[in-house]
Amino acid sequence: MISVAEAIQIVRLQTPVLKPEHVEIPNVLGRVLAQDIVADSDLPPFDRSQMDGYAVRAEDVRDAPVQLRIVGESAAGRGWHHKLEEGQAVRIMTGAPVPAGADSVQQVELAHELKDRTVVELLESVEPGRSIVKQGAEIKAGETVLTAGTTINAAMMAVLAAFGYARVDVSRRPRVGVLATGTELVSIDQKPGQDQIRDSNNYSIGAYAELAGAVVERLPLSGDETSLLKKQIMDGAERCDMIVTSGGVSMGVYDVTKSALKELDAEIFFERVALRPGKPTVFARLPNGTLVFGLPGNPVSVSVTFNLFARVALRAMQGATEPALKHETAVLARSAKGTMERESYLPAQLTTNDDGQLIAFPLKWGGSSDFVAFAVATALVIVPADVKSIEAGSLVSVVRLP
Repeated sequence: MISVAEAIQIVRLQTPVLKPEHVEIPNVLGRVLAQDIVADSDLPPFDRSQMDGYAVRAEDVRDAPVQLRIVGESAAGRGWHHKLEEGQAVRIMTGAPVPAGADSVQQVELAHELKDRTVVELLESVEPGRSIVKQGAEIKAGETVLTAGTTINAAMMAVLAAFGYARVDVSRRPRVGVLATGTELVSIDQKPGQDQIRDSNNYSIGAYAELAGAVVERLPLSGDETSLLKKQIMDGAERCDMIVTSGGVSMGVYDVTKSALKELDAEIFFERVALRPGKPTVFARLPNGTLVFGLPGNPVSVSVTFNLFARVALRAMQGATEPALKHETAVLARSAKGTMERESYLPAQLTTNDDGQLIAFPLKWGGSSDFVAFAVATALVIVPADVKSIEAGSLVSVVRLP
């Protein structure tokens, strides 16, 4: 067996980055940048007012209250493009250009206009630079704003638009074929007969894959026949960058996934990980380059192993800077049990206390088949190998589930 960390490292080393594609900005949310985003102008592009008020020379209002002559108005998109002289003021709106000669803005609440709005009385003095954002204070032309490998979120869409990126280079979304094995499985629109259950793994795997940025194709159920499984894998491999199977990876008579992969001349990188749940996890590559993850059949094991390993490959394919789930530290709300020789990844819910400290509540669950209890998990608590238990109040590592 290899450790979880070793397995993740192997996945990263064996996963190629897909070629980028040029995509229009409305369609890039959630995609991974394949280029750096560089500012084509200063931001702000001019000295900008932070509030409604009056652009003035600070020295003119040093002995406030004072009266200044109003000589113009600067609004967003309609600036006053003259030089402010001694004894003058310009009405100014939030976001508007500050006129030349002005070095501060006094807020409108500390002023009132007189004499048919031709004179303003400023009630308090103002120091130079007050309420002005200088040109280029946020970013200067030529500076890198976002780097390749960044996943584009909603806030970043504004950055792309502001600097004129109508089309952006992003990594191609990987195509994933999802395939469940087992003669006990029937499709979700069928009523299970004796000894049968509905296929659920295809849908959790597909959902996790889509959250990781993939395009999902659900392949037909293959039962426990090696020949049929080989056919389904090869059929999917013609179109997919990755195949994810569930079930058939243990040591039983009907566990045929590894046999099928070997008969397909797949290169198997690992087939057992020191992990609970999810020890019999397989990672391989077919001769045509398609990656294959053979995940255990129990639903919780599927979720854990997909997010620890297959998700890493999907994010790495897209060039994500940090493809693996991020480790955080939390306080354990109640004790958690480990196991000998294997790391345990236990379902939990995360919350924060009044001090902003992260708190992990391990869930009561019935093992790797208890997908109902797992459905409310938001994170996994990590118990190191050879640690029998961790007491409540201890600090633990956790990873958030997507």
